[in-house]
Amino acid sequence: MMGTGDIFNHKLLDIIFESASYGTVIVDNNGKIQYMSENYCAFINITREQVIGEYVVNVIENTRMHLVVQTGKSEIGDLQFLKGNFVIANRIPIFEQNRIIGAIGTIIFRDVNEWKKMNRHIQNRLADKNLLTSNTENKGNVQYALHHLIGDSPKLVQVRELVKKVAGGKISVLIRGESGTGKEIIAQSIHRLSERSDQPFIKVNCASIPEQLLESELFGYEEGTFTGAKKGGRKGKFQIADGGTIFLDEIGDMPQQMQSKLLRVLQEQEIEPIGASFPKKIDVRIIAATNRPLEELIKEGRFREDLFYRINALQLFLPSLRERREDIPLLIDHFIEKYSSEVGKRMTMIEEDVYTILRHYHWPGNIRELENVIEACVYLAENGHLTINCLPDYIQSHETSNQPKSLKEMMEDHERTVIKKTLIKVNYDREEAAKALGIGNSTIYDKIKKYKLFH
Repeated sequence: MMGTGDIFNHKLLDIIFESASYGTVIVDNNGKIQYMSENYCAFINITREQVIGEYVVNVIENTRMHLVVQTGKSEIGDLQFLKGNFVIANRIPIFEQNRIIGAIGTIIFRDVNEWKKMNRHIQNRLADKNLLTSNTENKGNVQYALHHLIGDSPKLVQVRELVKKVAGGKISVLIRGESGTGKEIIAQSIHRLSERSDQPFIKVNCASIPEQLLESELFGYEEGTFTGAKKGGRKGKFQIADGGTIFLDEIGDMPQQMQSKLLRVLQEQEIEPIGASFPKKIDVRIIAATNRPLEELIKEGRFREDLFYRINALQLFLPSLRERREDIPLLIDHFIEKYSSEVGKRMTMIEEDVYTILRHYHWPGNIRELENVIEACVYLAENGHLTINCLPDYIQSHETSNQPKSLKEMMEDHERTVIKKTLIKVNYDREEAAKALGIGNSTIYDKIKKYKLFH
């Protein structure tokens, strides 16, 4: 038997384990308890004096510590039903000269919800550092993560923080914003940061599916329902999304008859395929998006008020590009880098007037329009020079005089131009540029980062 003093005494073990986990137990090679932390004792409502020397099976329900000392195999992140809840535990055998002398078990999460919170926290941290990968092989073919929402304006930062807060759980989210602002990026980011991230993400464009086909597309049908029906029937989008997320894009364009059926799905959490005798239970999170004024449609009797309140548990507003003009230079540089790589061109010079004109254009098509413009510019650029002549005629002729720059904008434009010209002159030697401009090295690095002047 492994004695309590053979490795550590209880006082030292308490110092190590009381704050390191939610509960620690050590057994000898016979499965008898040699140590149990005070927080573990409190969790199972027993005193340490009562458990030392006792067979672990008689003290801890559903334990596997006695099996670990027999098999010598670690059990990491295992679910164990304890005190009316599932805890997450690690069990690791202790070896001395290739001989099992005992095992140590720790409770790392007291319930599954704690693990979910930690998982969400880790995903948020990964999103902050742009480390969440876009795995196109997952069930929902999710392509976007939060870092695809380019910009650091206050409004966009606020949107990102809200996405992180609402990602967990099952609350319905209504994303509102003009066309081309990135509503699908937000929907996929919520799914990716949720506990449903390994389940399907299914998108339905409510405006693009003909009304007569929408019901079968959403809810599916049984075999033999109509002439030409697929053998064995067909699952609808809601069944495919079961366990995951369904994204109802352009929900403001959904026909009224389908609005009634969708309301029932949301209320009852069940669907009824066409031709089915009985409804089928589903577990789906709803994320909807629209650029339509739903409140006005309700007044006109074109959108159900009760459905509006069902999908509108939480609203998330995406600002238009006009409302976050300070992000336009970042977006320009991002799209130039993206399409330069695709086309195989290297942009060595971007005319400063390009930034000026694009920053003050009104962008009715938002980010989607800006991306299309930059893609065309990259194709039209000659000798790696992107000039105003590459811009579409309708943007070149756009009057910017009715949108005068603020003093801050003028100063930033001038500073950006001066720093960029200096960097080009010294072949992007940052220390030389700092010296030529009479500023510190740390300052030039900050300015290069601020104005995205990477070479």
